[in-house]
Amino acid sequence: MSTTATPDEQHDHFISLLKRFHTAMLVTLSGERGLHARPMAIARVEDDGHLWFLTGVDTAKVHEIEHDSHVFLTAQDGDSAFLSVEGRATLIGDRAKIADLWREPFRVWFPGGKDDPNIELISVRPERGEFWDSTGLNRCKYFWQATRAYLSGITPDIDEGDQHAKVQL
Repeated sequence: MSTTATPDEQHDHFISLLKRFHTAMLVTLSGERGLHARPMAIARVEDDGHLWFLTGVDTAKVHEIEHDSHVFLTAQDGDSAFLSVEGRATLIGDRAKIADLWREPFRVWFPGGKDDPNIELISVRPERGEFWDSTGLNRCKYFWQATRAYLSGITPDIDEGDQHAKVQL
């Protein structure tokens, strides 16, 4: 992509970055404590950016989503890729979908396996996202921009649409 990336290219790039993450910080609104963040394993990212998570039926995040469905997600890959997602969460108890999303490492949290009655799904429909990408060729661009900025005393010129963009989902 170049600095003239179209909104569709930025959207596609955002989704491709999102699909590379295995965990994200899920932030909900807690009535008592304000914002409440916790790491969550991503069960799946659909082609439209729709995210799926497994959780326990009687957890703080479930109660917080029942009270306010707005959620915020952040993900980071070392120092090279970052993204955030704003969206709406829905709680779903569909056993067939749970079976579809099930992976054996989830057994750590759900000893009864995919049939564990304590499992509930969190479905997140993204509305907006933002990414910062310094992977691949963008990493080379960033190092060049950072070196030039350091030597000249000016801040780096980050490529909007390529290394950074806000996207509507």
